[in-house]
Amino acid sequence: MAYAFLKGHGTENDFVLLPDATGSVHGDLDADRVRALCDRRAGIGGDGVLRVIRSAAAGIDSDAEWFMDYRNADGSIAEMCGNGTRVFAQFLRESGADTSDRITIATRAGDKTLTFDGVEWTVDLGEAELLGETKVGVDAHTWPAQHISMGNPHAVAFVDSLDPDGPVGRLLDPPDRDEALYPEGVNVEFVVHVGEEHVAMRVHERGVGETRSCGTGAGAVGVAAMVSDGAARGSTYVVDVPGGRLRVTWTEAGRVLLTGPAVVVASGETDL
Repeated sequence: MAYAFLKGHGTENDFVLLPDATGSVHGDLDADRVRALCDRRAGIGGDGVLRVIRSAAAGIDSDAEWFMDYRNADGSIAEMCGNGTRVFAQFLRESGADTSDRITIATRAGDKTLTFDGVEWTVDLGEAELLGETKVGVDAHTWPAQHISMGNPHAVAFVDSLDPDGPVGRLLDPPDRDEALYPEGVNVEFVVHVGEEHVAMRVHERGVGETRSCGTGAGAVGVAAMVSDGAARGSTYVVDVPGGRLRVTWTEAGRVLLTGPAVVVASGETDL
């Protein structure tokens, strides 16, 4: 059976979108289909799948009309995706499903509200939970890391260099981490300071591998950098990712706001 798909990205964190308003097309979206769609050689290619389904059809208790059913490229279910929310909102806008400049969508990490300024989307990621210090490692190298939850788990490590030929390496495998602390895996961000209120990062996402960007990861990195620098609440940090640039604001009320672009680049049909 052929069905519709779209392809989009936020700072090159890319997704296959599946319009499925009533849940009648994909039913219980299975891991095999997600893996086939995300396969970069035999499929469409993506870091994950965003199914666009009405909250009621998905059995989600939310006042938000639309639910972002997000799956990692390996088929595993994820709580949230910061870049994905922006791409999801951009699709709703372009398809006419919701053309307002303020959109609330349901996710497994709760409802997320996005605002559009005519160019970029800002998503309120909610409050960051700073859960203490842990460690991450690559080969023989180990770094202290901040354990931060953005609705999904992150370990943020400040390093001297992001060079793929340096200690961080090419991140082909998941970095070493505390298995007891992260039984379902963790998103690991490696960070360097670039300038005042300006950092750069690389990320290995659980269930995916190294990606060009991670929205919730950028949020966690922004918070960790502000804590490290002793920055005042209300500050905005620039976070460079391999796929572009994001901005993170940690409000006085403790909310983490992520601002960046979202682009839908293709649409078509597939029977994958």
